[in-house]
Amino acid sequence: MSGYVLTYFPVRGRAEATRLLLADKGIEWKEDVVSIQKWMAGEVNLKKTAVFGQLPQFQDGDFVLYQSNTILRYLARKHDLYGSNDKEKALIDMANDGVEDLRQNYIRLIFQNYETGKQKYLEELPKHLSPFEGLLSKCSQGSGFIIGNKISYADYNLLDILQNHLNLDPDCLKSFPLLSAYVGKMTSRPKLKAYLESEACKNRPFTPKK
Repeated sequence: MSGYVLTYFPVRGRAEATRLLLADKGIEWKEDVVSIQKWMAGEVNLKKTAVFGQLPQFQDGDFVLYQSNTILRYLARKHDLYGSNDKEKALIDMANDGVEDLRQNYIRLIFQNYETGKQKYLEELPKHLSPFEGLLSKCSQGSGFIIGNKISYADYNLLDILQNHLNLDPDCLKSFPLLSAYVGKMTSRPKLKAYLESEACKNRPFTPKK
């Protein structure tokens, strides 16, 4: 047992990329589930002690981290998911920052403007997906990962946000053959496939139910 503990709400949200990484590496972790209602009502003590008043929280023994992308980078350094040299690391960070930009757009839609903004969001989505298709095209004619031929932490984050969008619109990758193939490749990795097909994953919604 690794001693890893992931504290988050009963949704995929910002913790899912970490779960994907851990599952794919065959690393066990404990889930500490926090009620969204109690969190919002200020009834969870952790909200007062969390560095930025946010989840997820990640524990590696006595070491505690917050901020989802920081958690991913920490695990990447520990488990050889951060490229082979400084330039690759920089490119991986660049790709992950692009994922974060897309995630911020998605979050705004879901929580602020879903009913009236979904159609426009989907119409504009291709211009936000094109850069990732372009990155894939630069590596082994699209048969590699988002940066290079070796999986990195950014791949788990990208897979998660793509799955969020496929849940929003199953046809959103129709015009992106490399991204479509990439999702198929990632979700076919044996340990990742087993996790994605597990009841724990399937029963965890993408976002809080309204």
